[in-house]
Amino acid sequence: MDEATYRETRNSLHGTAELLIAGPQYRRDGTIRLRVVLGGFGGALLPVSVVGASLVGPFGRAPLTGTYRQLADSANLEPGAPEGVYADTTGRGLDDEVRVEEEAAAVIADWFATGDAALRCLAPDITPVLWPEHFDLSSTLDEVNFGVSPGDSSHPGPYAYVGPWTPRTGPYWNESFGASRPRDQVPTVARLLDFFEEGRARAVATD
Repeated sequence: MDEATYRETRNSLHGTAELLIAGPQYRRDGTIRLRVVLGGFGGALLPVSVVGASLVGPFGRAPLTGTYRQLADSANLEPGAPEGVYADTTGRGLDDEVRVEEEAAAVIADWFATGDAALRCLAPDITPVLWPEHFDLSSTLDEVNFGVSPGDSSHPGPYAYVGPWTPRTGPYWNESFGASRPRDQVPTVARLLDFFEEGRARAVATD
C-alpha cells in the first residue's frame, strides 16, 4: 500500500482510539488505558473495540466509515477526547471523516499483537498498555519504556523503541529519546524481544 493510505488509516484509528474508546471510557471508568485484542485494540474496561476495519461492542459491529460523531451515535457512545488528561491530542474533530483501509488496519493490528507478545515475554507480570495520546503500546521496567508504535510524524511506518527515563549515549541509542528500530528489522516476536532485552541490558550498563 502507499504511504498516504497507511498514514490516513493510522490517523483514523488513532482518532477512533481517542474519541470513541479512551474518552468515553475515561468519563465512565476514570482510565484512558487501552489494550490489544484479537484483530485490533479496545478499552481496558469499556467493552468497545476496533477489530479490522470495524467498531465492535454491545451495539454490534459498525464499519469504520462516516464521521466520528456518526459512529458514536450508532454505537450509543459519548464521544470526545479524555478531558484534562493530556494536552497532545490527535487533533481529530468529531465531524472529521474516518477512513480505514483494511490492509493497513491489518498491518497495525498485527504489529500491536507482535508487540504485545514480546512485551509479555519481557515482563510477564506487567500488562502492556496501549496509550491513546501517542497510540503506542508499552510497558515500563526500571525507569525504561519499551514499546511499539504504528508510526508518527517522525516515523512513517511501524517501529519499536526503548526509552530510558535518563538519556543514554552510544551507537545503540539512535534517537533523542533512546533507541528505535523499524519493523522490518524486528519483524517477529523473537527478534523484537531480542531488541528489548538488549536495550534493557544497555540501559543499566555503565560505560
